[in-house]
Amino acid sequence: MKIGLHIADFTWPGGPQNLAADLARIATTAEDVGVTKLSVMDHVWQIQGVGPAENDMLEAYTTLGYLAAHTKRVDLLAWVTAVTYREPGMLAKIVSTLDVLSGGRAWLGIGAAWNDEESRGLGLHFPPTAERFERLEETLRICLQMWSDDDGPFEGTHYTLGRTLDSPHPLRRPHPPILIGGGGEKKTLRLVAQYAQACNLFGGPEVAHKLDVLRGHCEAVGRDYDEIEKTVMFPLDPGADGENVDTILEQMAGLAKLGVTHVHGWVPGVAAITPLEILGEKVIPEADKL
Repeated sequence: MKIGLHIADFTWPGGPQNLAADLARIATTAEDVGVTKLSVMDHVWQIQGVGPAENDMLEAYTTLGYLAAHTKRVDLLAWVTAVTYREPGMLAKIVSTLDVLSGGRAWLGIGAAWNDEESRGLGLHFPPTAERFERLEETLRICLQMWSDDDGPFEGTHYTLGRTLDSPHPLRRPHPPILIGGGGEKKTLRLVAQYAQACNLFGGPEVAHKLDVLRGHCEAVGRDYDEIEKTVMFPLDPGADGENVDTILEQMAGLAKLGVTHVHGWVPGVAAITPLEILGEKVIPEADKL
């Protein structure tokens, strides 16, 4: 079982003037203690459940480029890219650039988007749900075409590209791995089976059922279910003195039995660094054995 760090909160005691240095320190510590994936949210305002909208929030791909410069091994991704926030040709180019400049460590994490409040606030296109899923599938097809040797045109319902040229190609071949976020049984998990290298589910009693649904979609499209990495968004709060470590490991062991191989989560108080050090000392070595 591998562990990833999701950086979801940028309102830290040092304030914006120290944010860059704090972020670099968090990233290098996470890599040093054995975290394998490092992600940020693709939001432009802070989301409910983490803090008020007015709290500090950084744009995802600018931040990932900064993180690439301060790390050497950890994989990098937006968890997850809102499909309607960038045109798909530009998104494919952005991820290619991140992959090249990070030495082949970029993933495309993507989903159908959900935050209509920030979209209305900043004038971002936010069509109805059904259309967002149509755009998600077209975006996946465009990215895969751009990352292939086919630089011909693309004609879809929502997007038209005259030439899908992408130079340089990503270093990771055949393309950066794709993670599709969400557990929607009819559309999201079907897209995972058809296009993705990883799914992402939220932890809870429905994980086993969602994986069964994914298995069914894989059978329907002729995909090997075991090829897909099963990831779960998971709370990573070791406690001030490590008092939650045993509970975390017990929950992870249960997920491992279901075939989950990666847990990914937000660490409260991450800017203090100590929670990461506790995870590195007491959780990650034991998780590696699961």
